Amino acid sequence: MINITNVSEYEAIAKEKLPKMIYDYFASGAEDQWTLKENRNAFSRIMFKPRILRDVSKIDLTTTVLGFKILMPIMIAPTAAQKMAHPEGEYATARAASAAGTIMTLSSWATSSMEEIVSTGPGIRFLQLYLFKDRNMVTQLVTRAENAGFKAIVLTADSPVIGRKEANIKNRFKQPSYLRLKNFEGMDLEKLYKTKDNSGHTSVVNGLYDQSLTWKDVKWLQTITTLPILVKGVLTAEDTRLAIQAGASGIIVSNHGARQLDYAPATITALEEVVQAAEGRVPIFMDGGVRRGTDVFKALALGASAVFIGRPVVFSLAAEGEAGIRKVLKMLHDELEITMALCGCPSLKDITRDHILTERDHPRIAPKL
Repeated sequence: MINITNVSEYEAIAKEKLPKMIYDYFASGAEDQWTLKENRNAFSRIMFKPRILRDVSKIDLTTTVLGFKILMPIMIAPTAAQKMAHPEGEYATARAASAAGTIMTLSSWATSSMEEIVSTGPGIRFLQLYLFKDRNMVTQLVTRAENAGFKAIVLTADSPVIGRKEANIKNRFKQPSYLRLKNFEGMDLEKLYKTKDNSGHTSVVNGLYDQSLTWKDVKWLQTITTLPILVKGVLTAEDTRLAIQAGASGIIVSNHGARQLDYAPATITALEEVVQAAEGRVPIFMDGGVRRGTDVFKALALGASAVFIGRPVVFSLAAEGEAGIRKVLKMLHDELEITMALCGCPSLKDITRDHILTERDHPRIAPKL
């Protein structure tokens, strides 16, 4: 057993264990990776204003997401090709999420199919989806998700094209040939991979994604499914209002793990603008840079209903398989519980904007020379 005391420690272990090409694929961000660092750094600029002498003898972390009860406001974000991290891949993630009483989002680009995930046992699961040029592919995926008992569609809306991850270019990243994108079996994806001259992952994906996607397509998606749709990739008030007008059931504030547009704001920085624009009409979630229970508390204080974690899942999976993911979820749960107690909040509804201080709250005063 590796003696791990916090979530971030898993990254170094994953780096040791994984081939460089695969570690870099999971770890890297777009271009200069400014947003990748900022997703973390922005959390460290938010301070607490703890309240004392409150009865915190019982701490309640339970909440509901789209009407489903979960044991903590921490869910699993969609991350592609988890079998590159560990042979059990998404199976391990599904079991760990279920054991922790939380929701797993399965990536379209998973190396295990929706049906295989269901076979691991009960659990609340969402399917992450891209709207491909071939709408027939989309319809097939959505129908399968419904039949497999998935409870929501997470529509990734920030990827008309794929961001430039220079590590992937340097490493000439290719998905290992022994892995299959199981949700697309029988859909001619394999053929696409073989016919592309540079056999590059990015050019294949760019060939599939619909660059002409607009809000009307979010409405179209609602004509083929009754499942609630969460729009992932919102960073502004304007797009928040458009997402709600288009019928979204919820919004995920996300910069795609800093893998798309570099110099996009950190998600924790963009969160409050989105929350204010939503005016309580739909729940707001966030992902990006969450590594501590304190980070989760800060997101909730800024108005998020819950958060999603991505890389911590992949890195802990690489390090210790299912046990690693279970440990990550437990550490975040326990850290959040302690943070709530020390801030005087016995339940999630007790966490308010008054419990934190952001840069917006205190104008920078130049020091006297």
